Amino acid sequence: MPLPQLFLDKMKELLREQYEAFVASYEEEKAQGLRVNPLKASVQDFLRISPFELNEVPWAAEGFYYGKEDRPGKHPYHEAGLIYIQEPSAMAVGALVDPRPGETVLDLCAAPGGKTTHLAGRMNGEGLLVANEPHPARAKILSQNVERLGVRNAVVTNEMPDKLAARFPVFFDRILVDAPCSGEGMFRKDPDACAEWSPGHVEMCATRQLDILESAAKMLKPGGRLVYSTCTFSPEENEGAISRFVELHPEFAIEDAHAYEGFDRGRGDWTADAAPGIGETLRLWPHRIRGEGHYAAVLRKTDGEEEPGRRKYAKGLSDRKALKDYFSFAEEALTSTPSGEFTLFGDQLYILPTGMLSLDQLKVVRPGWHLGTLKKNRFEPSHALALSLKGEEVRHRLSLSADSPRMLAYLKGEALEAEGPKGWHLVEVDGYSIGWGKLADGTLKNHFPKGLRWTGG
Repeated sequence: MPLPQLFLDKMKELLREQYEAFVASYEEEKAQGLRVNPLKASVQDFLRISPFELNEVPWAAEGFYYGKEDRPGKHPYHEAGLIYIQEPSAMAVGALVDPRPGETVLDLCAAPGGKTTHLAGRMNGEGLLVANEPHPARAKILSQNVERLGVRNAVVTNEMPDKLAARFPVFFDRILVDAPCSGEGMFRKDPDACAEWSPGHVEMCATRQLDILESAAKMLKPGGRLVYSTCTFSPEENEGAISRFVELHPEFAIEDAHAYEGFDRGRGDWTADAAPGIGETLRLWPHRIRGEGHYAAVLRKTDGEEEPGRRKYAKGLSDRKALKDYFSFAEEALTSTPSGEFTLFGDQLYILPTGMLSLDQLKVVRPGWHLGTLKKNRFEPSHALALSLKGEEVRHRLSLSADSPRMLAYLKGEALEAEGPKGWHLVEVDGYSIGWGKLADGTLKNHFPKGLRWTGG
């Protein structure tokens, strides 16, 4: 699809001598990247088993470019959550948020989950990660990706930012606002973004972005970090949005975002009344790096209200007798029993992350670590539980190699011949969990979810 002429005219005026190189980049193949999930495998361990042609993404320790002949999204390692397919420039954002284990972290506009799962990997299962997506269908996809990567400490919500701000005042240590934008940086990758572009759409996005930042500001603790990012080139949505926000919120200061080779800085001359420090924000251009267009700013909340003295926290089940079938399963199938604040969503059993506030009156897609389903007189473990477990955490497992016919048969939903004790077995691909099977009389009944099963040869 040809680029909109008004967009080209605007970029020519902004970029001047770099304009020709910028336009020429649209004729080049887009860079393709994957990110290793440290919740499942270290980078070193993954590189030992990887069948892909990989080259490091300089700005993300977990990130790699993969070869154009590779198809990592069609590999068992993808189903096992060892990797997440992510555009390389987008990996810079999670690295800027840089959450630490034990912190409270919010991804406010989180679908489809690339940046959420990047944050989760760096948190190493410790602390609380709230991933929010206002659009219901996209929130479901976000939840599925949180599950696939074996994240235990995330709550997925489906709310508007102002609703969350009312529930979580002065609560988070770090917040990511990967704001909905006009998508100019994705034109090479996404023709739909190109078709939807107009100057009016840019203006509408800039207004909405400021509203989202207002909500984020209310939820951040003093001393906390706010990272704002877009995948657009528009100064109105980038330097302009940040400058307007800082003018309205003098308690926020722009911090120096680390620039890697090929990164450019924010342009104060592209917006009226540029905020102090706008030149310390980042611009990623497709003609300067191997990646699409991005913008990112790091802000620190230097002052503000202290945390409320009293909060209403989520409560777990008080009646442990209702969980007797779960505890029986855990004793039979696991080497230790996952415990914490249990909660039921219908017949679905979860463990709430430590420190989560009340879920009352919130649209929640995933309230924590999904353990499974309480059925009549029995407990059936979830796919999410399988993907979050390591081999030493289960009593019985069946490890298959990625390129074996039996692995393909499992992914297609077929039963497998197997030897071993009767009961639940964790199925692994090259030693990494990928799903459940239930063994009886030499046959492993397949519990790989029907909606995920592979078709074809």
